[in-house]
Amino acid sequence: MALIRENRDLRIDFFRGLALWWIFTDHIPADWLGNFSIRNFALCDATEIFVLLAGYAGGLAYGGTMRRQGWLYAAADVVRRAWVLYIAHIFLFVIFAAQVGYSANALDRDDYLDEIHLDVLGDRPYRALLEALLLHFQPAYLNILPLYVVLLLMFAVAMPLLRWPAVLGALSFAVYAAARLFGLNFPSWTGGGWFFNPLTWQLLFMMGAILSFAPGEMPRRKWPFDVASIVIVVFGLLMQWVVWVHPDLVESWPDRLTQALMSVDKEGLHPFRLLSILALTWLAARLIPRHARWLRSLWAAPFVVAGQHSLPVFCAGIFLSFLGRLATEADDGWKMQIGVNVVGALALWSVAAVAAWYSNKGRGARPPSPGVAAS
Repeated sequence: MALIRENRDLRIDFFRGLALWWIFTDHIPADWLGNFSIRNFALCDATEIFVLLAGYAGGLAYGGTMRRQGWLYAAADVVRRAWVLYIAHIFLFVIFAAQVGYSANALDRDDYLDEIHLDVLGDRPYRALLEALLLHFQPAYLNILPLYVVLLLMFAVAMPLLRWPAVLGALSFAVYAAARLFGLNFPSWTGGGWFFNPLTWQLLFMMGAILSFAPGEMPRRKWPFDVASIVIVVFGLLMQWVVWVHPDLVESWPDRLTQALMSVDKEGLHPFRLLSILALTWLAARLIPRHARWLRSLWAAPFVVAGQHSLPVFCAGIFLSFLGRLATEADDGWKMQIGVNVVGALALWSVAAVAAWYSNKGRGARPPSPGVAAS
């Protein structure tokens, strides 16, 4: 039984699988492979890839359902998916909290609890559990799925506006601008609002949905977009490798410009990060055709399968990344580095393969699903 569903845009699956791998390596502080993730070469990281592709997949799958069966059916599917993600988040919260709590106790490392913001779970366990159920309490590493849940619920309401992409885009940008200008965010039990502000990150999700539902025509003159995208990518490299490494270079510049360059926040999706992921998306679309042969190659297959079953792979990756951290903190030599990354890769791809087998089991000759958002 083939594990890969061929009736999809495999570019989406591949890059989503690659983003899941980067999330795994980025969550292991001592992992040398983390030095090669996208966050070291651009002003965005795996989170932007994940959210943009989630929006693209949502517009393709649920937008198609809306065309065929109307908004109510499509919105019901979106809400059902949000519920599945919510349940997965609560399950992951319990497993991860037990994992970190046990490790902190066994290794006498209370700093784990402080760093991952699980100390309040020991101080006020009953209130912490309630706030976790309400998504008001989000320990570190566990803030992507709550963001995804809220974005899906927003999308369920805004979906009819996909028929008027300019209106949806303008409204989404207005919410983004207002949230950044006035500091609007969802409340958090521990203070400071959500780490990933849904009011700003929704813009990237909606842009992805618009691109898939109403892609429009490619501009006749593509070279200005090519040049602009390359400039943005080079700007990101200069920021990463020059400005942030040597902040004294910009000390004599105007204060506002210096502050803008040195405070590229992830929480509120800084405009530089937004431009960075859009530039990379344009270049990827220009350089990689939809039916590129290498997307069906043996080496790309693990990433494609992982991208097609992103939820179980993501949850497994969070659990495994903390185990990898414990291992590399005990021994960060090259043998341990190789072992952590090889075992982690095999485990994640095994989870993806099992999920693919269960998903395809009994599928037989049924007509393929038009969407890519069900995984």
